[in-house]
Amino acid sequence: MTLFSPSHPVWSMAFRPLYLLAALYGALSILLWGFGYQGTDALPGFFWHAHEMIWGYAGAVVVAFLLTAVATWTGQPPVRGKTLMLLVALWLLARITAFLPTHLLSALSGTLFFWSAAFCMGCAVLKSKNTRNYPAVAALFLFGAAHACFHILLAASQTSLRYALIAGLMMVAAFIGLIGNRIISFFTARRLNTPQKHSPIWLINASLLLPIVAAVLLFFQAAKPAAIPALLAGAVGIRQTVYWFEKGILREPMLWTLHLGHALTASGMTVLGFSAWQPQWQSLGIHLIAVGGIGLLTVSMMTRTALGHTGRPLYPAPKGLTAAFGLMVAACLFRALAAVMLYHNATAYAHSLRVSAVLFALSLLIYFLRYLPWLTQAEQRNELKIVR
Repeated sequence: MTLFSPSHPVWSMAFRPLYLLAALYGALSILLWGFGYQGTDALPGFFWHAHEMIWGYAGAVVVAFLLTAVATWTGQPPVRGKTLMLLVALWLLARITAFLPTHLLSALSGTLFFWSAAFCMGCAVLKSKNTRNYPAVAALFLFGAAHACFHILLAASQTSLRYALIAGLMMVAAFIGLIGNRIISFFTARRLNTPQKHSPIWLINASLLLPIVAAVLLFFQAAKPAAIPALLAGAVGIRQTVYWFEKGILREPMLWTLHLGHALTASGMTVLGFSAWQPQWQSLGIHLIAVGGIGLLTVSMMTRTALGHTGRPLYPAPKGLTAAFGLMVAACLFRALAAVMLYHNATAYAHSLRVSAVLFALSLLIYFLRYLPWLTQAEQRNELKIVR
């Protein structure tokens, strides 16, 4: 059976191809940016970097997680075979065409990737009448719309583009709020054998909706109005992090990574909110979310969900992955240092940026090499039985 056969194991669930591709591409793209890639006339270096990390790397992981999880949430068959192959082809086309001197193909294929994924997820949710997940489908559609808006704004001012990129980052923070509230307390209680800590539904919804409101306002360049929901989202995230904390998580890398990643996202939202009045804090806020939140949480979630859906033990973390977690935390620390040095020492900024890029890439490459054989081969246990 060849890799290009729809019945190959790699096409059985969305996390299999997309986690591997996201890890490999995330490592490549962060190294290109860290060591001087200047982009194209259509998508200059800084904008290419931010675009690819938000809608390329993070977008692939978000879609992979949601299309895998929705089968569990709804009891519907997972996206697989030719449909999954088409989704992956759209994502790959968007990544490749981002290197071309025109951004039209990247804009179209990238937006279609998110909207097609939202359609697939929406079908499962509607068939099962799973109303709880309507907001997740809507958020995924809006994430694609944000991608389209960014490309429409490429002909506008750099200020407009920066706001659009931060809006995209806010959308990812919204998914972190949604998913974090679904899984962190649950996983913690299951592993530590403690009562699960439940939160009121309005607080869970706020974790998703507040960053989306901030993102919409940013597309209209309303930076200070957008700061209010951003600050509120940060406060909700910090509250949840404190509420979920158990001493036992410190002994378990598969748990502390989730808690720390969620805390760094909340901290980043708070700093980013304050940067509406103190612009020198903006880079720090962005990268607390991008490296500390997205980077650490994606590696942790890719590690755990891939184990669960391939029938492998969830604990302890596979060999090498604890090191990958540590590398991502170090990448966050060096990127935060670079954000501070940005206004004080150009040499220290450049060195910190490159070190962070290397650490980030190494973390993802460890994941890729460790999981490549697992995600491209059939398992002894039936995946669909695990999902259901």
